[in-house]
Amino acid sequence: MHFSSLIEQVVKDSIATKELLLERQKQEIERIGLLLADRCKNGGKILFCGNGGSAADSQHLAAELVIRLRGHINRAAIPAMALTVDPSIMTAGGNDIGFENIFARCVEAYGRPGDVLIGISTSGNSENVKRAIIQAKKQGVYTIGLLGGTGGTLIDDCEDAVIVPSSVTARIQESHIMIGHIWCEIIEEVLFPELFQ
Repeated sequence: MHFSSLIEQVVKDSIATKELLLERQKQEIERIGLLLADRCKNGGKILFCGNGGSAADSQHLAAELVIRLRGHINRAAIPAMALTVDPSIMTAGGNDIGFENIFARCVEAYGRPGDVLIGISTSGNSENVKRAIIQAKKQGVYTIGLLGGTGGTLIDDCEDAVIVPSSVTARIQESHIMIGHIWCEIIEEVLFPELFQ
């Protein structure tokens, strides 16, 4: 069995999604990247949350900031955390207060004015991400959605958002991690300009 036509179609679909993203969301991606850099520069931290693949993206992007994105750039840590990484908190929360409330509870514990919460949802309809966004706004934490499709219900809850113009989960996730990497590069270059001269 050969899958060359499948491979070709997937790669072409991914490229087409990213080209559409570039056409429609370039300014939002840049503006939000600069906002994130400004928050970090002024002592804020970035919180991430999401489910499944978006939980993995949350952890991936937090690691890029805390450690570093580019191996040849030796810089200080940038405060960031994924709200998805502690199995004890996730399971206690799911058992005691409901899975829909676990991220909101973490925001309540860790979020401070000047921080940013990035809620990642390919559908834009994740209830636990939605509740985290609502809790964040109560605490003066700026809210950003990294979404897909039409943006779902989260588009109305977030203060800012980038929406990947696709209805295919895999294509959305591929674009989400690329957007996250772009934001990490912007943050690094704003915070440590001397390393990029």
